[in-house]
Amino acid sequence: MKKLWSTLALALLAGAASAQPLPVVASFSILGDVVSQVGGERVAVQVLVGPGSDAHVVQPTPAQARQVAQAQVVVAHGMGLEGWLPRLLKSAGFKGRELRVAEGLKPLKATGADRHGHAHDIDPHTWQDVASVRHWVPRIAATLCAVDAAGCESYRARAAAYTQRLDALDAEIRAAWAPLPAAERKLITSHEAFGYYAAAYGVRFLAPQGLSTEAEASAMGVARLVRQIRAEGIKALFVESIADPRLIEQIGRETGVRPSGRLYSDSLSLPDGPAASYEALMRHNTRLMVDALRAR
Repeated sequence: MKKLWSTLALALLAGAASAQPLPVVASFSILGDVVSQVGGERVAVQVLVGPGSDAHVVQPTPAQARQVAQAQVVVAHGMGLEGWLPRLLKSAGFKGRELRVAEGLKPLKATGADRHGHAHDIDPHTWQDVASVRHWVPRIAATLCAVDAAGCESYRARAAAYTQRLDALDAEIRAAWAPLPAAERKLITSHEAFGYYAAAYGVRFLAPQGLSTEAEASAMGVARLVRQIRAEGIKALFVESIADPRLIEQIGRETGVRPSGRLYSDSLSLPDGPAASYEALMRHNTRLMVDALRAR
């Protein structure tokens, strides 16, 4: 009898241990939401760059190093978005599994430089095309399966369900733009974060800054943009959630075009905001842009 109780106790302890959520770190808020959608209750996702913060420019803290050191999985985007992450992984002594979700995607080429003079020839903002996030999902599920085989059936089921929602989201965005002629789909944003959205949904974005929010718009570049707005009759300006609004406000004053609202490019909103999940972010941005262009 004593041996039987010992066996039961060990079984209960093993069950309790397996019930502990898998510690996962995601590099920024949008990616963290997608990982949570696939992982569900089996994962405990911590985000290094939270809502309202900018993943382009990060000075890692000791607290972030501790998060990474305790994680079994680190999920990053790649394509140069998190240039600070390799140093953080090394300093934290990370021994787990790392996934870069954008590997395998064809990057858009773009040219720009940040204020430190570092050249950028790849646009990393792949999540602005829903098809790119569909590419992320099975890779996230496979990585979680590799670390937590017992949860694999759950991860695959959740990934399949989320992919169906992404398919519906993509169709919804296309339907929203359909009534607007291609020639009217022109607007201004704070920095060049919407290249993948533009390519996927037939929208033309102009921006006074380069691909990184570190980049500073030149006076010559702003003047050229103002001339272009006037010449092409562009009617919609947008501030981005992580960008300084003063530049867009200045362009608005010089052109007489008032800013039409705030887009979420690189970050989710806070939980009570309009872009608390990836799906909500894409719906919010699309609705804001389409409504502004229709109103003009």
